[in-house]
Amino acid sequence: MVTELSQGGVFQGMHKGMTLTSAALVLAFVLFTGLDPDAAGSVFGAARAWIEGAFSGYYLITVMLLLAVCTFIVLSRYGSIRLGADDSRPEFSNFAWFSMLFSAGIGIGILFFGVAEPIFYLDDTGAFGYPNNPHADMAGAAAIGYERAIDALRVTVFHWGLHGWAIYVIVGMSLAYFAYRKGLPLALRSALYPFIGERIFGPLGHLFDILGVLGCVFGVATSLGLGVSQMAVGLERLVGIGSGLNTQLVLIALISTVSIISAVTGVRRGIKVISELNIWVSLLVVGVFLIGGPTLWLITAFGETLLDYTINFIPMGLWFADEPGSVEWQKGWTIFYWGWWLAWAPFVGLFIARISKGRTLREFVLGVLLVPTLIIFMWLIIFGGNAMYQELNAAGGPGSAGIIELVNAWKLPAALFATADGIVGTGTFGWVLSAMMVFLLMSWFVTSSDSGTLVLTTILSLGDNEPPKRFRVFWGVVIGLVAAVLLVAGGLTALQTALIVAALPLSVVILVMTAGVLLSLFRETLEARHQAAAKPLPEQQGDSHER
Repeated sequence: MVTELSQGGVFQGMHKGMTLTSAALVLAFVLFTGLDPDAAGSVFGAARAWIEGAFSGYYLITVMLLLAVCTFIVLSRYGSIRLGADDSRPEFSNFAWFSMLFSAGIGIGILFFGVAEPIFYLDDTGAFGYPNNPHADMAGAAAIGYERAIDALRVTVFHWGLHGWAIYVIVGMSLAYFAYRKGLPLALRSALYPFIGERIFGPLGHLFDILGVLGCVFGVATSLGLGVSQMAVGLERLVGIGSGLNTQLVLIALISTVSIISAVTGVRRGIKVISELNIWVSLLVVGVFLIGGPTLWLITAFGETLLDYTINFIPMGLWFADEPGSVEWQKGWTIFYWGWWLAWAPFVGLFIARISKGRTLREFVLGVLLVPTLIIFMWLIIFGGNAMYQELNAAGGPGSAGIIELVNAWKLPAALFATADGIVGTGTFGWVLSAMMVFLLMSWFVTSSDSGTLVLTTILSLGDNEPPKRFRVFWGVVIGLVAAVLLVAGGLTALQTALIVAALPLSVVILVMTAGVLLSLFRETLEARHQAAAKPLPEQQGDSHER
């Protein structure tokens, strides 16, 4: 294997050229976006609008194709192939593996949108200038009521379910297969090996990896910058401190510090421990929402939503809007989500690969595709269901509980806390519940950030599972500084838009990875057949020995 890692000096253990190039590109982007965020936002906004208009169909087909490939792997003979040698076994227990999958892959997103998204789809006012839920309208549930609530949950889990996780599966499976089965670096470039061989260590391989590094830095920085404003609102509610810019910058510094410590201690200690803690606290919060809320109603809604989703997830994935209002809704929600999943895929996929050595392809696909999806379903239906139940049964009539108004004002943390107040009130127990949710906001982001730091340093060290700790610290600081600078300059929205734009070239990378892993699996199976055919049978070996 060709290696270009520095053997001494500051960059020892890292690829010097890619490290410097990545740092320079991050600096250039931050300067461009931070110095004139309005101009940057205009450029990226125009690019995003063009992509969503011209490539909506391409995104829908691409995501469905990746889901079809996942199904093929599970049902085919390739499913028994291990991510590693034939006698290798998983490095982590199932609980630890699922905890890290869930914490790194989703994080704070389902806290923000667990209430807001179902409520948005339940609403029927068109407050954002387009229909709130075309799928419910087409099903005949145009007015706020129980049927529309189920449709709202179905659309929510559609955006957070199998289609999105299929993207992570393909990227993670490809990277893990080439790293652990073929002995190549745990980096994006390895997916090119079936096509260009050792030339993956040249310019094209560098380009693939740098795209992955930039995706990690900007994806995590965007979430941190946008997330601290929500965390600050929660802290203001709990302890009365202001939720302004100073508080948000302190939170960035605090979370970045914890993330760096976790990344430096590695997967087995920091990331694993915090991920498992996330799950236990999440179970407590979910238990309060389930038991304290309308339990029977939620269980019924879960069953109906799951059945509805199972029947409709393929037609929903292939539905292409053709009416003006529905087109705007689809671009603003479904296409945005597919772009966001695609943009995060190199980062999350590589981390999933990092923790999945020793599992079979079938176990990997089913685990990554189904377990987080099922957990997310339960979370979204319990949280969103509580909020919708309160709206459906409001004293002033359906839709008058006030949560819809908060969502329409895009006050997502307030909508979450208002739902919690409707369950346990605003007393001591309510404070404790709010404190646990604020803790989850922070800890889930820590797991995303430390995972991102470990991933990008792994890429820049050409697949080293334990990259140099000083560079984990360096990139952890860089992510925090990017978030802080753009937060102060007002450029975070532009960066978020730029990530969606970046999803288009990344989708091409992911399709190349898909073709590469399928081609390599086919070749491996073909070679195994030829070897088996060439090997003499036991009877033939015995006859030869006697002769």
